[in-house]
Amino acid sequence: MPRRSRLAVGLFAAMVVATAGCTLPTFAPDGSGEDQPIAGRPSAGAVPGTTPDWRSCDDVPRDLVGQGASGMAYDCAEVAVPRNWGEPKSGETYSISLIRIRSEAQKNRIGSLLINPGGPGGSGVDTAVYLSYGEALGGLPTAVTDRFDIVGFDPRGVGRSDPIKCISNEDQDASFAAPPDPVSQEAFDSLVALNRRVAAGCGSKYGAQLVNFSTEQAAKDMDAIRTAVGDAKMSYLGFSYGTLLGATYAQQFPGNIRAMVLDGAVDPKQTYVEGSETQAKGFERAFTNFAAWCKATADKCPIAPDARKAVTDLMAAAAKNPVANTDGRKATSGWIFVAVISSLYSERGWGTLAQSVAALQQGNPKGIFALADQYAERKANGSYSNLFDANMAVNCADTKDVPTVEEIRKLQGEWRAKYPLFGAALATGMLPCVFWPGQRDPYPAGAATGAPPIVVVGTTGDPATPYENTADLANMLGVGHVLTWEGEGHTAYPSTTCIVKAVNSYLIDLQVPQEGLRCPAK
Repeated sequence: MPRRSRLAVGLFAAMVVATAGCTLPTFAPDGSGEDQPIAGRPSAGAVPGTTPDWRSCDDVPRDLVGQGASGMAYDCAEVAVPRNWGEPKSGETYSISLIRIRSEAQKNRIGSLLINPGGPGGSGVDTAVYLSYGEALGGLPTAVTDRFDIVGFDPRGVGRSDPIKCISNEDQDASFAAPPDPVSQEAFDSLVALNRRVAAGCGSKYGAQLVNFSTEQAAKDMDAIRTAVGDAKMSYLGFSYGTLLGATYAQQFPGNIRAMVLDGAVDPKQTYVEGSETQAKGFERAFTNFAAWCKATADKCPIAPDARKAVTDLMAAAAKNPVANTDGRKATSGWIFVAVISSLYSERGWGTLAQSVAALQQGNPKGIFALADQYAERKANGSYSNLFDANMAVNCADTKDVPTVEEIRKLQGEWRAKYPLFGAALATGMLPCVFWPGQRDPYPAGAATGAPPIVVVGTTGDPATPYENTADLANMLGVGHVLTWEGEGHTAYPSTTCIVKAVNSYLIDLQVPQEGLRCPAK
């Protein structure tokens, strides 16, 4: 996904959370004092370029899924990286958490396949675990796991890697519940005030460290991981925001790449405003496709024939009288909007969305909250992961071309007219970085001169990283080759036999897909 707006998280394959680099909805800072600022530490144990101290960690898949995949061994380690790569000898580091998954059937090992699911804020450790369960469950093909160690990492500030946390659970609830399109000036001003307070709170907690969470810094961490796992050259699979991370790496370390697949392209050349509008267009198109499916298959869609009207009518009603859930939350227009977003990341979510909207029409919001909580990484006890904290920190560190409050207000009205369901929310989603106190460290947007061919995969119905970005990223890199999936949802691999065959041949044998190859939806 692009690195913008409140549309930050989605589903990859059957189980994997894939995120797009988007700016957060408005969150207030965490004032609980439970989380302390990341202090940094002197380098100890693993340092850049050394071999990690791997240890068995079967508890990770057990905690995530219940048990590890049959025939897979799970090992974990940490790599210490400089807090600021511009000052590598400062002695202060962040700890990057890794997981290595190795098949017992592995033969003719090529090396490691480094995975990033996107975000920013998505856990590569969790994603690698989910991908280890094989093709039948939406995981990596056996042909790949038989030749590569699968290595996932949580980028700096994410998950297990010195996580940044400055948003309270209560404030995240309030943010998701807020109207996605505050029409009145009073409601908009309230949103602005909340964003200002968010920035001040995160700034007071992390101060000068905020700039260290940029994509460029994380890309340098990837090269430390490459040397730490012993690979002369990197094989990389990046989804969504992971394409931006990969593209940034390719520009800085073009000679260190063996193979690189970028699935769900972010266009680094787009401005903050351009990227946000592109995503508004993508989600609007995806919802239109969902509504068309609903009308065409009314037996599977209880809100047919007009799914758009059903959703918008419910959101309008919820703005006046939201239905209460059993946990005390009310199904406001904000929560309904989040549920819709969650469902559009995969065509498999369309039926669930239709059922959940129909249930809410009958006064039952359970399905809506299940979808929204999945998107938000909200647990049953009301706590959240640090996904959105990290998302905001990375996005704002990366972004220098933020519009003013007045410009955002103007865009809110313009985009509401162009993209009725998603435009206004994508406009106001740019507010968090307006008041961000940290320095900025924009990523590069140029050619990966000297890199080998890079495969850039695009999905024609992708809501979060619209298909138009695919060729733009490939052309920018100069060595990109476009592979198209004519399907729905966010990211393509491993979705169909055609996509799997093309990507596998590239990863394993370095065979670049036929130029202009387009894989059918089914």
